[in-house]
Amino acid sequence: MSHQRPRERYGLMVRAPALKVWDDVDTDLIIPGKYLVLTDPKELAKHVFENVYPEFREKASRGVVLVAGKNFGCGSSREHAPIALKHSGVLAVVAESFARIFYRNAINIGLPAVECRGVSRVVEDGDTVLLDVEAGVFRNLSRSITLMFKPLPLVLRDILRSGGLVPYLRRRLKVG
Repeated sequence: MSHQRPRERYGLMVRAPALKVWDDVDTDLIIPGKYLVLTDPKELAKHVFENVYPEFREKASRGVVLVAGKNFGCGSSREHAPIALKHSGVLAVVAESFARIFYRNAINIGLPAVECRGVSRVVEDGDTVLLDVEAGVFRNLSRSITLMFKPLPLVLRDILRSGGLVPYLRRRLKVG
């Protein structure tokens, strides 16, 4: 193994350990409703998965790619869930499928979210993975497995490169 640091983010490519969750993870599991009064992303991040995966915060804190099953982010349309994930150390989310509103909320706050069929069957916690959003490639480097996915449309990649929808619009509109 190379001496390269395992947690890196360069452009729309991420190399990091994987943390794996299950199918039908709803936004209430990601961030319990009682914390929706919080506005500080770092405070929200302290409570990610606290009722169902208490060790998540510590595992994610140095940077991870979250790998999920089907229907990730279902439930309410709150943007607190992707904000909390992003600030907990999640560099990207790769799932079999996403709830539509969670997916757009993630992209809008600058958290890469990629749908990749079969990903939950080829990854275990701690595997080192490489996600190339531009090329549409997901690699499990620990198991020498490569999956392809449809690359995100250019406008979504531009939003991610800008750090989210607000910075993207500021740049496009040349505001502040």
